[in-house]
Amino acid sequence: MMTQGSVDVRQARQQESLLRLTQVIKPELVAQVLSACQKNQTRRANLDFETTLWIVLAMGIFTDLPIRDVCRFTCTKPSMRLPGRSALCRARKRLGAEPLRQLHAEVVQRLGKSESDGSFYKNHRLVGIDGCLFNTPDTPANECAFGRPRGGHTKDSQGAYPQVGKMSLVELGTHVELAFHLRAHWQGEQTIAYRITKHLQPGDLLLMDAGIFCFRMAKQTKTQNAEFLARSQIRTLEPIKKLADGSYLAQIYSHNNHRRRGQNGMVVRVINYTLNEPSRAGHQKPRRLITSLLDDTEHPACELVALYHERWEQELLFDEQKTHQDPRRPHKPTHLRSQTPAGVVQELYSLSLAHFVVRKVMVEAAQTINTDVDRISFSGAIRIIRCRLSEITHQQPTTWYSQLIAEVAREILDARRNRINPRVLRQSRSKWKSKKKHHYQLPKLSQPFKNSVVIIM
Repeated sequence: MMTQGSVDVRQARQQESLLRLTQVIKPELVAQVLSACQKNQTRRANLDFETTLWIVLAMGIFTDLPIRDVCRFTCTKPSMRLPGRSALCRARKRLGAEPLRQLHAEVVQRLGKSESDGSFYKNHRLVGIDGCLFNTPDTPANECAFGRPRGGHTKDSQGAYPQVGKMSLVELGTHVELAFHLRAHWQGEQTIAYRITKHLQPGDLLLMDAGIFCFRMAKQTKTQNAEFLARSQIRTLEPIKKLADGSYLAQIYSHNNHRRRGQNGMVVRVINYTLNEPSRAGHQKPRRLITSLLDDTEHPACELVALYHERWEQELLFDEQKTHQDPRRPHKPTHLRSQTPAGVVQELYSLSLAHFVVRKVMVEAAQTINTDVDRISFSGAIRIIRCRLSEITHQQPTTWYSQLIAEVAREILDARRNRINPRVLRQSRSKWKSKKKHHYQLPKLSQPFKNSVVIIM
């Protein structure tokens, strides 16, 4: 049994190690969120709600470690007993995902300050909406909640792992994930993206790709007093006014009946362009942008075409989370590790909060040396945080944080190269047959392997 004294020492070490995150996530805010979620501890326990919440947050940073090893960083004496894996799983289940969801809404904020750091275009803050997929552990609960991807050479072909989709609203200049919604594979991207538009603020300029843009998204964006710039595959766009820079004004409609009658239309600006460099992907392929920025003098077409490619900053966010923050490894073949849907939701919020911690440190480090945050290495920053967060020192948290900022500020990258990457797959097909439904419920073995051996004479 763990004594009361050892529990107090453990909690003191947590204040000194994991709770250094309080430089970004304030303890009073954590207490407020737990109280709002009615997660008030009624009895003294080693894994109370507050301790469990900090451990889950640390899981978003120490993604390469099992949860018990995350706890081990808070323990400096080998004689102290760590909680077992089952105890930690039960503590996570008691905590649930709602405190993480509310904490994300309270903690994550917009960090961009000016046009110089790539966060603004004139008076408009650049934000983007896009989605990505995360593989989850192959459990019946995850498959029931999220489903498997379909497709292949046969009707019953399906993916190896259940997948959960995430649609995110991102501040493009700083890569801060402002909000996200999860979706199962049968839910459309446009439906989930529409729900995220409630997080837009007046003055935002929303960048969207063709798979997300639609009349409803455009209308809702304007309702939020925001603007949009999107790639579109709408073919029927009759010019109502040609502009000096080659773009023109047209109307879009919710469906064809309104278009034929000329009712309930929305005036937009259309920019058609192509690329004249043979080395670039899509050479001489016609492309079309649609925007609510109608003034061609204040917003020239060439500026908007170049601006639209800032949308790829959102892909870098997904790369940071899936490749650098939480990469797949031989002992963890999926992106996530949670065996239940509630654990998956909890883990994704933990990853997003940890990502915000790293990006906030990077933004503050870039400000100290007066440079763009794009010049700070994300992988270098998260490695430094992992090393320094696990240190047991007796420095004041503010002193420790200042030294952390100074160290991250030295992780400078070279200027981005003018390069292209073809959209191709490196991985080849497997020679093994794909897993089918009947492989999941095999009959139990009736005898040991040795008894089943029959020698052929």
